[in-house]
Amino acid sequence: MPRTAVVAGVGPGLGESIARRFHEEGCRVALLSRSTDHTESVAADLGERALAVAADVTDPDAVDAAFETVRDAFGPIDALVFNASGGAWKGVRDISLAEFEHALDVSATGALCCVQAAIDDMLDGDGGTVVFTGATSAVRGRGGAAGFSAGKFAARGLAESMARELGPEGVHVAHTVIDGQIAPPSGADDPESFLDPDAIADAYWDLVTQDRSAWTLELDLRPHVEEF
Repeated sequence: MPRTAVVAGVGPGLGESIARRFHEEGCRVALLSRSTDHTESVAADLGERALAVAADVTDPDAVDAAFETVRDAFGPIDALVFNASGGAWKGVRDISLAEFEHALDVSATGALCCVQAAIDDMLDGDGGTVVFTGATSAVRGRGGAAGFSAGKFAARGLAESMARELGPEGVHVAHTVIDGQIAPPSGADDPESFLDPDAIADAYWDLVTQDRSAWTLELDLRPHVEEF
């Protein structure tokens, strides 16, 4: 039976690559984003097993409504990829409290809202998979990015807590660490300096299909690992 997957935080780049990869594998895919300006065209290109849904991940009511829309169209959710993030690229002296709170709201509160909207489907069914898109900033704070780093740290902690809570119940929770810039849709002048979003999407699909005996808590997608 085809899986139903929700990709939260879809824009040109990694989110779109994930949605396309999962669709290629036969999934029914919902593409969540604040605006459907881009996702509607992607869903139309993918066809009848794809759906663009507008939702602000920081608004619990909007998230619940979005997931109900997905269920009405495709049935219970089997996989959730939380790819949304936010953060003003400012240091601690310059970032406002509102900007800092927004970064936490998108990266951590938004993840919790999406997980809470999907998790009962997975627990009531045959289990499921939740994948968080993380960054090096989730393990090593980045100078000049107080909000982004704090949000990614919070999301990583949430993912680790969820993995230990939900793993025994049959839900695979994985957090990825991505280091470096992802190649833009238009391509890169120096491809070797950028990460390939399609290759990352392949790794995400592997997480969904992993046998339980090989479940991953954290997947390091960094091309190199530095001490921190």
